[in-house]
Amino acid sequence: MESANELVYVVDDDRRVRESLSTLLRANGRDVQAFDSGGEFLDTRRRNVVACLILDMSMPGMNGLEVQKLVSTDSRIPVIFITGRADVPSAILAMKGGAVDFLTKPVDEDALMRTVDAALVRAHVLHKEAKDAASLQARYQSLTPREQELMPLLASGLLNKQVASILGITGYTVQIHRGHIMRKMRADSFATLVRQAGKLQLDTSPTTTLEA
Repeated sequence: MESANELVYVVDDDRRVRESLSTLLRANGRDVQAFDSGGEFLDTRRRNVVACLILDMSMPGMNGLEVQKLVSTDSRIPVIFITGRADVPSAILAMKGGAVDFLTKPVDEDALMRTVDAALVRAHVLHKEAKDAASLQARYQSLTPREQELMPLLASGLLNKQVASILGITGYTVQIHRGHIMRKMRADSFATLVRQAGKLQLDTSPTTTLEA
């Protein structure tokens, strides 16, 4: 299934392996970008597309696990490891690091394509989550400083009059701000606003105990 918005990165120091994998992937409709080292891959500006990475475990200089650790800062790129020899400790470390799979060379073509398909499905989910998180953060940043101060207090479940007492404003002012916050955050209900506060990791624990 070909998609202009999907990309498979291949990183292997063996030219024959790179070419073989690239040919196989392209024959199955995948867009491919190949690199002969982890350093070259990391130094190349990546396209803003859904992608996964096929990564050789053993390479001169920076090995696969080191590359994986640096790639993990961009959690939207699932990693598939390939290796010339079975290495249980390395496989365990790779999987703990979030690798999709750990395949040994010569790689079974059907197994590889199934793994790539699964990795790209995961990448689509991660890409959407990152996009949604960026959109939510942008909406939060559109709030005024006062509204940003109010949002966690409201999400904590405090009543308008309790929030007003904490901030030294009127209940009516809190109500006005609350409406603005709901609109700017595109929250269709109070429950949605509470979930958004959680995703933004706002501190919604009541800061003061007040009598209702």
